[in-house]
Amino acid sequence: MEVKIDTKEKFTVVTPIIAELSDNIAAEWVEICKAQLLKEVKNVILNLENVSLISFSAAKNLVELQQLFYETSDSFVICGLQDGVEKALDEMEILEILNVTPTESEAWDIVQMEEIERELLDSDDIEFDTNH
Repeated sequence: MEVKIDTKEKFTVVTPIIAELSDNIAAEWVEICKAQLLKEVKNVILNLENVSLISFSAAKNLVELQQLFYETSDSFVICGLQDGVEKALDEMEILEILNVTPTESEAWDIVQMEEIERELLDSDDIEFDTNH
């Protein structure tokens, strides 16, 4: 499968250059995204702007990938859904589970906000007064 991979400071944008995410290529793009977890920049934005069809199996893989990324305290955001893909995900009752933004720019914002949130939550510098 052809993909465009663009690594930024805090995230990598993975853009499949195909019109259909079908069952037989789902495993390949899952591995491409999982491979990012082994790199220094682990957060992934999956830009599906070129994808017009998605199989149920591929859609389930999106949910599993998102869960895997969040389990490792990394971000996985999907953007650029075409109307047909968005409708299919909604009909599969998967859309509401996914972290989806309309544009890549908004996906960048989500990743950066999640990074800040993780930094704040992981910080030992914050002390709460529980004597109230």
